[in-house]
This record gives sequence, C-alpha cells and structure tokens, in this order.
Amino acid sequence: MNTATAPVIEIRGLHKAYGSLEVLKGVDLVAPRGHVVSLIGSSGSGKSTLLRCCNLLEDSQQGEVIFEAEPVRWRGEGLHRHPADKAQVRRIRTNLSMVFQQFNLWSHLTILQNVMEAPVTVLGRDRAEVEAKAREYLAKVGIADKADAWPAQLSGGQQQRAAIARALCMEPRALLFDEPTSALDPELEQEVVRVIKALADEGRTMLIVTHDMKLAADVSDHVIFLHKGLIEEQGAPGAVFGAPKSERLRQFLSATMAH
Repeated sequence: MNTATAPVIEIRGLHKAYGSLEVLKGVDLVAPRGHVVSLIGSSGSGKSTLLRCCNLLEDSQQGEVIFEAEPVRWRGEGLHRHPADKAQVRRIRTNLSMVFQQFNLWSHLTILQNVMEAPVTVLGRDRAEVEAKAREYLAKVGIADKADAWPAQLSGGQQQRAAIARALCMEPRALLFDEPTSALDPELEQEVVRVIKALADEGRTMLIVTHDMKLAADVSDHVIFLHKGLIEEQGAPGAVFGAPKSERLRQFLSATMAH
C-alpha cells in the first residue's frame, strides 16, 4: 500500500499493561486520511491510553503501530519493549499533534509564542514564516486578538483554542484530542466544539477521545466504544448511537445521555 492511500494511523492487536494491570487487551484501530474517529467509553476503559500509544507517548507491550504504512520498529519484549529508532519516534510524533485536556500552555510565553515555539525549535522552521502561520491559525480558532496575551489572561475555552492553534501550527498529518472539552464549563465547551467541527468539515484526520456524545455523533466518520480494554462495538455514528447492538453500549449511552 502506498503512503498516499495508507491510513495515517493503524493499530493492530495492541496490548498495554502497567505492571500487572492490563489496560488494552488486543485493540485494532484504523484512522484513514481525512476521517474523524472518536473513542468513547467509561473512565478506565483504555481510551486515553490507546490515544497515547498512537503517538508513542506510551510504549505498548505487543501489537503493531503503523504510521502512514510505516511500522514502528521495536526492541525488547513485553514490559521491556521500547521503540528501537528515536529518529522514527520523533518524526511520527511531530506529525501527530496532541491536544490535551489541560491545555498545557507555557505560562511564561504569550499565546503567539506558545503557538510558534515547536515549529521553530523542533522543526527548525523560519521564524517569520511560522509567525505568519501562527497568526493565521489563531484567527482560524477565533482568537487572533489574543496573540499578545498571556495564557493566564484567557478563559479556559480560549486557552484550549490556543492549544488547538498550537497543534495546527505543526501542520501535522493528524490531530489527536484527549478529552478536549472535559475541563471546560458548558458554554466555553461550545467554543471548542465549534472549532473541532470546523476542522472536521475541512477533512482533517482526527482521533478524538471524548465524553461528549453529541460531539462524537456530529463530527465522527467512525465511533469506537471501548470497554475494559477491548473494542465492544464500533461503526458509523448513526449505528453506534442510533441502534447499539451490545447491552454494555446501551447501558453506557443511557447513563451518559442522562447527565
């Protein structure tokens, strides 16, 4: 398969444990180019761990992680398994930008500096070009006027939008969102949801871990329901939310929708 048609991310038979606690028990996932894949499930089901294994923030013990048709090379076995090629890890990670639940902005840098930092220092891009791009992405997420503000001067929703602009400024092959709205009040949550929807409409490849079922239903091409480290059910949002087959998924949705 050539890289143009290969999925951006593919996971095969992934196992992840912390000591004796098995968090992922053999999970497969495909994120095709231009698709939005959402991961849902209760706390402790392995969603965030799976996301972190995708961009190699976590080492897995078994299974394949494939980025644009290129498998990650490993050395060692089981709990001693680690990626064998640091340059490969760095290249993959710079192409998969992660947006965390807790914004993770640097408090000593302005918003513009936050967005510019990685492309300049990690990718070695020209500062003037990066600044032009950074301002463009701040405008895209609706906070162009906050370029010179400090993170502490922004609301949570504005900080999360700055974090999304920072992820976009790396011009990644895919965006990974880990509960991007769960630290926000409902009205600030909507600002961030609007940005994520706009990115989905542009055809960006995204993997989203979310507790927001409406967001998952609205933006996803494919929804994966994880339960105790395994995929319990998956499919198009209409099927997963409209006609769930498994009793566990039905219980999960009725509990989530009740809130």
